[in-house]
Amino acid sequence: MAGKKGMKHYPNWMKKRAIELYLQEGWNSAEIIEYFEIRDPNRICNWMAQYRKEGEAMFEDKPKGRRPKKENTQAYIARLEMELDLLKKFHTELRQGSLAKRNIGLSKNSEEGTK
Repeated sequence: MAGKKGMKHYPNWMKKRAIELYLQEGWNSAEIIEYFEIRDPNRICNWMAQYRKEGEAMFEDKPKGRRPKKENTQAYIARLEMELDLLKKFHTELRQGSLAKRNIGLSKNSEEGTK
């Protein structure tokens, strides 16, 4: 997700260390902001809120960009059935073409019935 122009993105190790300093070592937000040279004074509060909500999962890399659109099961089955029908039709046409090239199954003797 793109931020505003001039917005700085901080690495996960820095966020984790800042939260450790806040929770375990008792530093306040102003000290952490000064120590890491963070521009936004509300950044530590935002990280803390996110940490309380997500826990350690906050530090995992999340996929970027739009999520792929989920297709419902019925639409997925219908699409696969349509593809299968097209492939069967294409296979039949290919098979008829290869038989015609080898003159198999198209002789006049088979129609008249040989003895």
